[in-house]
Amino acid sequence: MTGTTAAARTRSPLLRRDFALIWSAGLVSDTGDWLLMIALPLFAFSVTGSALGASTVFLAELIPMLLAGSFLGVLVDRWDHRRTMVVTALLQGVALLPLLAASADRMGIVYAVAAVQACLGGVINPARQALVPSLVETRDLGRANALIAVSDNLARLIGSPLGGLAFATLGLPGVVVVDAATFLVTALLVALSRPQRPAATAARDDLPAAERRLFRQWLEGLGEIVRSRTLRTIAVVTALGSVAQGLFLVLFIVYVTQELGAGDPEVGLLRGVQAIGGVLGGLLTGVLLRRLSSRVLVGVGYLVFGALSLLTWNLAPVTTAVWVYAALFVAMGVPAVATATGEITLVQTVTTGGRLGRVIAAMTTLAGAAQGIGLLAGGVLAELFDVVPVLDAQASLYLLCGLIAIVFLGSRTVAPRPGGRDT
Repeated sequence: MTGTTAAARTRSPLLRRDFALIWSAGLVSDTGDWLLMIALPLFAFSVTGSALGASTVFLAELIPMLLAGSFLGVLVDRWDHRRTMVVTALLQGVALLPLLAASADRMGIVYAVAAVQACLGGVINPARQALVPSLVETRDLGRANALIAVSDNLARLIGSPLGGLAFATLGLPGVVVVDAATFLVTALLVALSRPQRPAATAARDDLPAAERRLFRQWLEGLGEIVRSRTLRTIAVVTALGSVAQGLFLVLFIVYVTQELGAGDPEVGLLRGVQAIGGVLGGLLTGVLLRRLSSRVLVGVGYLVFGALSLLTWNLAPVTTAVWVYAALFVAMGVPAVATATGEITLVQTVTTGGRLGRVIAAMTTLAGAAQGIGLLAGGVLAELFDVVPVLDAQASLYLLCGLIAIVFLGSRTVAPRPGGRDT
């Protein structure tokens, strides 16, 4: 092997101009998303004095995506991905402006903007993920996805405190200005990338006119998942993992306050530090992918995540020191990113025929619906049972995900031939 070949294989995807621009655009855009995600519930709570007002913001974001998320993926597959990202980012900036008129008696504006932003996010995020395979070599796809996971967690680390700070110092109008600026920067960065026609677009143009109908394309995306054993397995794992995540979002607060005897600051700390592990996990996953397959990352990642969760939920009789739990939550961020990176890499690898956008959107919609089930179940179970046994069951769902991935994403599942699909 020559030195040039070896260097090419170890060259970071971030050294590729186009990928670096899209990566940076994602970082800026996601930071803006976290700004709004923090500020809108804070505004709703401050003007209504009700937790219900704040929770309604989350429902306003969730419900439209459950209803329209998978159909939005069809539109992503129809359009040029770069142009879609530019236009959507600009629309996100414009859609923020009605918030300048929001007030206690105009809360409908807040809920409407939250819903619109969720739908636009349901376009730009699949477009970015569908664009990645055209920006890097196939052998670098896993590393590129790991770097995107780093970007996602950096955005959370930056955007969460910045959202709270911006709202506290500038109010909602200040948040609107800052957030709108992030979307303008996002559009500019994507626009600066070199025009390049993705392979998926060429495949899509070859489809007969009847195949390009919205409903037919939506069914094709679902059919792609049903026909592919890899995609079916990822769908099952995604659903189970999202139910577990929904349970966590409800029961975590109960656990920290009741079992650890801590308060709101500790709740915020423990939720935030997992992003540190996410950054570390993204960097580590990029290294592991040189030695391990994406399938191994998914299976082992879920098993490690489940084991760490079981340890965490049953540690209170030994210690309630917050720093111990902070360390565990940082550690959980590593396998969480490994599983997510492995899953999206497999989806990008096995999806065929220009259907990547709608498959990603269908997976995202499935995850949202399953998480909603987990949220509802968590609220009911918290009233009926002690929190630790329920959280043990929640952690066991992650272990089940790992076992399913190891069994059904094993070596018998082979990569599809060009234009074909795995079985």
